[in-house]
Amino acid sequence: MDNKTRNIYLIPYVLWIVLFVIAPVLLILYYSFFNVEGQFTFENYEKFFTPVYLKMTVSSFWYAFLITAFSLLIAYPTAYLLTRTKHKQLWLLLIILPSWINLLLKAYAFLGIFGTYGPANALLEVFGIGTQQILFTDFSFVFVSVYIFIPFMILPIFNSLEELNPSFIDAARDLGASAWTTFRRVIFPLTLDGVKSGCQAVFIPALSLFMITRLIAGNRVITLGTAIEQHFLVTQDWGMGSTIAVFLIIAMAIIMILTGNRK
Repeated sequence: MDNKTRNIYLIPYVLWIVLFVIAPVLLILYYSFFNVEGQFTFENYEKFFTPVYLKMTVSSFWYAFLITAFSLLIAYPTAYLLTRTKHKQLWLLLIILPSWINLLLKAYAFLGIFGTYGPANALLEVFGIGTQQILFTDFSFVFVSVYIFIPFMILPIFNSLEELNPSFIDAARDLGASAWTTFRRVIFPLTLDGVKSGCQAVFIPALSLFMITRLIAGNRVITLGTAIEQHFLVTQDWGMGSTIAVFLIIAMAIIMILTGNRK
């Protein structure tokens, strides 16, 4: 394939990037310099560095970290066991299947599961604990978020484990390495790219969650995504909403650079 033909094939890709990535980002950046009255100002950026928004930013990163950490703790052993099972593709499909269901439907399902008369409280009654307030808590928010994001953590880790050459593990065992040493010195380092990809796929969208914070956490968890939704749909302050979005995009870009492949 010559350069001219290759360039022709690149046209749809370039157009897509320009129209649906670069143009929206530039539009957000443009709106961030205007206040509610439509006047050009740097006031939005000054406001972002006030304690209210800085606290919101720290809260967003903290919850995103918790969601990513719990997803990784569950996903890695799950992916490892999947590679050792007989019908791994079938089990993988069953894990991925819930991600095909609409996010709003899953959130409403958990409203019933964690509700006062839901299965979760019924189980607590069986163990004599009694009815508890599960909904509208940090626990319910993190739990549901991990449930939603965990397939995106499992997939890249599973692929990395599948590509791992078994001879490296055999060599480590022949040299007398224990199971833990083999995992720590051989398996985990060689699957680190999958872990990084999974962390990207979970941490970045977790930073901008807003629907789950409303339905599951009952607005008791305030994130940058919630603030953006408020400014665009409630207060109509598109400038401040765009300013928060700009910093969110910068944070996501930094995370992608830090967790990217440096080969």
